[in-house]
Amino acid sequence: MKLMKNDKAEKTLKVENMDDLWYLSNIVDIGDLVKGKTVRKIKIGESSDRNVKIIKKTVFIEIRVEKIEFSKTSNTLRVLGVITQAGQDIQKGEHHSFKLGENSIITIKKERWLKFQLDKLKDACSDKIASMVIVVHDREEAYFALMKKYGYEILGHIEGDVQKKDEEKRVTKNFYSEIITKVSDYVGKYDVKTIILASPAFWKDELMKSLKDDDLKKKIIFATCSTVGKTAINEVLKRDEVKKALHEDRITKEVNIIEELLSEIKKNELAVYGIKDVKNAVDAGAVKDLLVCDSLIQTKRDDGSFFELDSIMKNADSVKANIMIISSDHDGGKKLNGLGGIAGILRYKLNY
Repeated sequence: MKLMKNDKAEKTLKVENMDDLWYLSNIVDIGDLVKGKTVRKIKIGESSDRNVKIIKKTVFIEIRVEKIEFSKTSNTLRVLGVITQAGQDIQKGEHHSFKLGENSIITIKKERWLKFQLDKLKDACSDKIASMVIVVHDREEAYFALMKKYGYEILGHIEGDVQKKDEEKRVTKNFYSEIITKVSDYVGKYDVKTIILASPAFWKDELMKSLKDDDLKKKIIFATCSTVGKTAINEVLKRDEVKKALHEDRITKEVNIIEELLSEIKKNELAVYGIKDVKNAVDAGAVKDLLVCDSLIQTKRDDGSFFELDSIMKNADSVKANIMIISSDHDGGKKLNGLGGIAGILRYKLNY
């Protein structure tokens, strides 16, 4: 994302990639003013005129936001609301929606920018982009995933031919070569700087015997996983060797803080979860870290009950709690969803 204008109340932003849409979905709030160029159907002529025409025209519109719809599967973000400013051909008070994608430019105006929103904006506008591929494999199959700002994306899955001899399975050399070829292709396509290579047992060592490319070897960090599959990627993200490589990566921070939360819950110490208990803890000023799942935000917006959650987040910001929007795309986010989508790590234990 590119920050084109940075006033106290207004920020003008340019969407540069699909990851930016996830950030915007967590930055734009109901009640905000959003403005920019957009395409709208315009009626030319009076309704009684037989020659009335309806044309599509690029116009400048400002809306007060009523709804935000974000789809991770289709990579689309729609911001819907009531028109507050527009040209002569468009009536104020009508509804309009901005459909945002790559190269879209919009201006967001808020009465008050919360700290976590400014942090999200700073993160989205940073030069750092995902440049890591995770490979989990054994002798029969391999999964490939690309780290992204809001989670990770499964790039592919391949299976190898396993020969049986004397009732013992042996992987063909071609399968390891196929994994290496896939990795090499992804490195070139996504400008990958780091490759996390993980497997149960010693299969990664066997693969390395087939790897002759010294440049690829320099990018590899080894890890261990107990199984192979999509769940193994979440397991790998928790490994110490991976945490070290990803110490500045957002998804790892999210997974780590969820693990900290679960540890506090297990000890029955400095943790609360669920809307009611979190609200009480925030009102008491006891919350140090407020964790909110992005899927809960979307659900509350969709069913019209976002006000309560928005109030909790604003109160948390006023008592200087660290607010983190957790992606539901990884294991940590799924665990938070299982706790009601919202939780808090406390400064001190509450007695009530």
